[in-house]
This record gives sequence, structure tokens and C-alpha cells, in this order.
Amino acid sequence: MAGGVAKSDQRRLTEVRGLEADRALLGRASTAERVADILRDRITEGFFPPGARLSEESIGGALGVSRNTLREAFRLLTHERLLEHRLNRGVFVRVVTVEDLNDIFRVRMIVESAAVRGLGKGPYDAGVSEAIGAIDAAVRAGEKAAAGRAWADLSTANLRFHQAIVALAGSPRTDELMRNVLAELRLVFHVMDDPQRFYAPYLVRNRQIADALLAGEAAEAERLLLAYLEDSRGQLSGAYAQRIAEG
Repeated sequence: MAGGVAKSDQRRLTEVRGLEADRALLGRASTAERVADILRDRITEGFFPPGARLSEESIGGALGVSRNTLREAFRLLTHERLLEHRLNRGVFVRVVTVEDLNDIFRVRMIVESAAVRGLGKGPYDAGVSEAIGAIDAAVRAGEKAAAGRAWADLSTANLRFHQAIVALAGSPRTDELMRNVLAELRLVFHVMDDPQRFYAPYLVRNRQIADALLAGEAAEAERLLLAYLEDSRGQLSGAYAQRIAEG
């Protein structure tokens, strides 16, 4: 028995010593994730537009990070489908295909509708009411942006509206999934040359969905949301395909 315990303890010590060699990776991974967060925000804001080549030297120098850290950040964003590596050419911001766009909307319809459906009929508890308040706040931010003809701000408010819809599920994993999906969708919006055309008409529909949720009518909100997403997919897919064909 004593010998068996000693062997078990020795094995555990060996495993821990193996982990010690990975200690340095923790700092690099954490830094790479922070760099990925910065670049993700810049990409979704249009600072790096679709098709842009990302220079390791200039970005690494600006952020003060090593080439290995930057490459790890690139790898994370490639996994999220925001970047792509082209052999012997470097790393580029992805140009989303029409097939990608349609798939993005399939995911959205599944996730967003499920988040609303899960509420049932109101009245809702304080946590859900707070989440619905965030939806209403996003709509109000969009209305303010539209009044000021700040179309980029309207785009951001619209994405926050949909992120807040998903937050109704109370699931960190679903929130993360939707952040990635909406970041990829933002790449589509940057290619379009008339943002007012694609955002403004849906602002009224955002308000209708928010009002239904505020009234405790989740079933009506889901019905409005599904129709909204299907109309948006059809309009955006057709226009985007034309823009891609035009180069």
C-alpha cells in the first residue's frame, strides 16, 4: 500500500513538473487574447476593411507585441472567420461570401428566436426585465443615431440590439457565439455603400419587437423577429451578391 501511494505521489509530481514548462504560455496566451480583442474591435469598426492585408511589422510595432504573440492573435481571429491566411501573401481580413451570409442568418434565426421563445409570457423577473431594458436602450440609441443621420452609430446600435436579444437566454456561451457571428456580419456591412438603406427601415421593426417584449408578449416578439430576419436576409443577400459581382 505504502509503495503504491509513493508511486502515485511520484506520478503527480512528474505531471506538475510537466506543467511548469507551460507557465510561460499563460502570459503569451493572455496577451494574444487581448491583442485579438483589439483587432476584432478594429475590424468590426471598419478600421481594417474586408480584403485588407494586415502587416505583422506595423501592427506588432504599434501594439508593442512580439511577432509570435501577434501570430497567435491572428490564429484566434482566423478561427473566428474574421481573418484568412493566404499562402505566401500574408493575413487578410476576410471577404464574406454570399453562402457565408446566408449561413450567418440561419444561425441568427435559430439562436435569437430561441432566446425570445424561452421567456414565455410575462410578467418577467428582475433579471429578464433588466435584459429587456438593454434591448430598449439599444433601440433608443438607434433612434437617436438615425435622427442625427449618424449611420455608423445606427449600425452599432442595431448590432447591440441583436446582442441584447441573445442575452435574454442568460448564457455566456451563447453571448460569445453571437458576438462572433455579428462581428462576421459586420464585414458584410462594410462592403455596402448605402448604410442608411440597410439600417433605417429596420429601426421601426426593432422598436416593435422591443415594445412586444416590454409588454410581456414573447410570442409576438418572436413572430416579429423571425419575419424581420428573413426579410433582412433576403434584402442583404441580394444586394451583397451584386456588390461582390461588381468587385
